[in-house]
This record gives sequence, structure tokens and C-alpha cells, in this order.
Amino acid sequence: MGRGTLAKHVLPTAEECLPGRDDPMRVSERHAVLGTPMNGPWPGMEIALFGLGCFWGAERRYWQMEGVVCTAAGYAGGFTRNPTYREVCTGRTGHAEVVRVVFDPARTSYADLLAVFWEIHDPTQGMRQGNDVGTQYRSAIYTAGGSQGVLARRSRDAFQARLDAAGLGRITTEIRESPTFYFAEDEHQQYLHKVPNGYCGLGGTGVSCPVGVFAGDPVP
Repeated sequence: MGRGTLAKHVLPTAEECLPGRDDPMRVSERHAVLGTPMNGPWPGMEIALFGLGCFWGAERRYWQMEGVVCTAAGYAGGFTRNPTYREVCTGRTGHAEVVRVVFDPARTSYADLLAVFWEIHDPTQGMRQGNDVGTQYRSAIYTAGGSQGVLARRSRDAFQARLDAAGLGRITTEIRESPTFYFAEDEHQQYLHKVPNGYCGLGGTGVSCPVGVFAGDPVP
């Protein structure tokens, strides 16, 4: 099928994607809210990568968490190298809008980040979040290492049980090992700090995520 009327809902193949470029996106050296380096180093920290629809509101929610030392808006999961926002919006990069979260495991846990992920967006909507329609708005968890993958899938199953009990739909979240993260343009970084009344498309299901259920057992 060509990239016609279903383009916004259909992931492109590698051959359909724009080539991109070798030069990475240039962003400010420091986080506009937290003051930490945007591209490291972060000794002793861990990194998580989440797609929750529009990255503006999602990034703000994570930088507000205790134990988070840096966040960044970006693109991941597609084929185009160092894409621009305009290119991602065409549906011809394959990327999702994502938030990279750098956190201190002594002050917060990956399980806590997952609970926020499930609760602040609707993971049942496929290639959309609310009025934001397209493959770039899909729900995604890109994991670093085996333990993150185990916890991500445990959390999905626990949250699905809660959704089932509430009579809601099936989770469509993509869960796989982290692909390359590409920075979004500097204007998108900490956007809702720079534009406090800007658009925030976050909207959860109203169902809480039971952290203790999926995080209680040791991860093999």
C-alpha cells in the first residue's frame, strides 16, 4: 500500500523513509529547568526512553519528578538520521516523539517512571494520542538492558489487568530495546517552561498503575 490516506496511521518501511543527515541537532548545553548538562556526562545515573504522544507535556511531567536529573525531547524508533520536526510530521521518518529521562536510581526507580508513563497517557490508542494523530504519537517504551525490558513488560501486564477491570481497551504500546535517540530542535526542549501556556496533549485513562504488583519481585 502506498503512502496515501493511511499515511498517518501506517509505519513506513526503511525504503520509504527520508535519509536524514549526519550532523546532529544542536541544542543548549544545559537543561533550562534543572541546569544539568543536556548531553552528559551523568555519572552513576540511568537512562529511560518513553514515547507518550506529544513530547512537550510528557517532558515536563518527568522533569518534575524527584530523582530525575535531566530530560530531553527527541525522536526514536524510525530510520531517518537526525530528523527535523518537520520531517517527523510527514510520517516519513518512522520515529516516535520521545522523552529521554536521566534519573538517579538512589532517589527514584525505573518502576516509578513506568507508573507515571502508564498513568499520564492512554496506551490503547494505536497511532494517536487524543487529537494528535499519526505514527509519531504512538505509545512506546524503549528499554536499556534486560532488567528494563522485564519491568516494562511486567508493568504492561499489570496495567492491562487494571484496564480490563475498568472495561477499557488493549494496550498497543511498542516495547523494545532502545534505538538511537535523536535530539529534537532546541525550541522543543523544555518547551512548557519556555511557553508556560503552550499546548499539552497529555490525557490518561484515569486508571492507576500498581507499582508494587510488577516491581515487587527481583528482576532476573
